Amino acid sequence: MKSVQEPVKTKTINLLDFDRKGLAAFFAELGEKPFRATQLLKWIYQEGVEDFDLMTNLSKPLRAYLTENCYIATPEIVLEKIATDGTCKWVMQTGCGNRIETVFIPEEGRGTLCVSSQIGCALACTFCSTAQQGFNRNLTTAEIIGQLFAAQKRLGPDNRITNVVMMGMGEPLLNFDNVVAAMNLMMDDFAFGLSKRRVTVSTSGVVPAMYRLTQVCDVSLAVSLHAVTDELRDELVPINKKYPLKELMEACRDNAKIAPRRTVTFEYVMLDGINDSVQDARGLIKLLKTVPSKINLIPFNPFPNSAYRCSSKEAINRFKTLLNDAGIVTTVRKTRGEDIDAACGQLVGQVKDKSRRHLKLQPSGSERAA
Repeated sequence: MKSVQEPVKTKTINLLDFDRKGLAAFFAELGEKPFRATQLLKWIYQEGVEDFDLMTNLSKPLRAYLTENCYIATPEIVLEKIATDGTCKWVMQTGCGNRIETVFIPEEGRGTLCVSSQIGCALACTFCSTAQQGFNRNLTTAEIIGQLFAAQKRLGPDNRITNVVMMGMGEPLLNFDNVVAAMNLMMDDFAFGLSKRRVTVSTSGVVPAMYRLTQVCDVSLAVSLHAVTDELRDELVPINKKYPLKELMEACRDNAKIAPRRTVTFEYVMLDGINDSVQDARGLIKLLKTVPSKINLIPFNPFPNSAYRCSSKEAINRFKTLLNDAGIVTTVRKTRGEDIDAACGQLVGQVKDKSRRHLKLQPSGSERAA
C-alpha cells in the first residue's frame, strides 16, 4: 500500500518580530531564562549570525527547537537605485505583490536611513505621492527592523547607518506596537545600539498615539504640520479634521516635557501660493510660541498629476528669515535623491490598495468626456 507523505512543517516564527522584552517572553514560554533574549539579539544584530547551529552559547536542545520552528527573514531588496548625490533607494518585496521603498542618505559623518512603516498610507495628505497609492496593511516589526537589517548588510561595515527616521511610506503611529518594537531594537545596546536622539518618528498628528508614545518610548518626535490654520490643514492633512491644531499642539507640549531642552521638530512643506506667505510665517511663529521647536522647511517635490508647485527660493528664504528672527531654529531641508524619486513625499513602492482610493481619485464620466 502506498504510504501518505507527511507534510513538510513550515517554520512560523520570524525572530525579527521580537524586541528584547518580546524575546524574553518567548523564551519564558519555552522554559528558558530571560537572558537568552540578550544572547540571541547579540548573535543576530551584532554578529550577523542567522544559523542557529552557530549560536554556541545556546543549548543544543534550544538550537534544535529554533532551527525547526523559527527563522530570520527581512524584506527582499528587488531594486536598487543610486542618485547622483549618493542617495540610495531600495525597493523591497514584502510578499502578496506589495513593495515598499527605503532610502539611505549619506552625509559627512553620518548616514541616515528613511524607513517605511506601512504599505501605502491611509491618511491621504494631498501633497504626498505615497498617499495617492492608497493603503494595504501595516508592516510587521520584522518588516520594519528588517529594512535596517537588510540596508546595513547591503552597505557593509564601511557605511554605517547612524540615524533612522520613520519618515518613509505610511503613518508610523497608526502601526504603533510594531513601530515601537522596531524602534526599541534600533536603540537596544544588544541590537543596533542607536542613541534615542538618532531615532526619529514622524507623525501627521495622531494625537492619542502621541501621548502614548511619550509614555513608552523616548525617541525624537517630528510632526508634519504644513499649515497654521485648521481650514488649510484640513485640506492638506485630512487627519486634522479629527485632531485639530489646538489638540495637536497640546500633545507636542506634553512630549517636550520629557527632558530639559527637548524640542519637537515641525516639518513644513513649502507650497507656492498655498502656505508660504509672510502671514503664514507669522501665524507659525504664533502657533509655536509655547512649544520648544525647530522647523524643517521642505521644498515640495513634484509627482505626476500633483496640483501643487514648489515655493520659489525667494519665498522659502523669506519664510526662513522671519522664523529665525523670531528665535525659532529653522533649516531648509536639502532635497536628496530627487533624480531617483527618493526625495521627501516621493516614495510610492507597489501597493495593492484596499482603501479603494484609486477609484475615488478617478475622474467622473463627465470629467473624462471633457
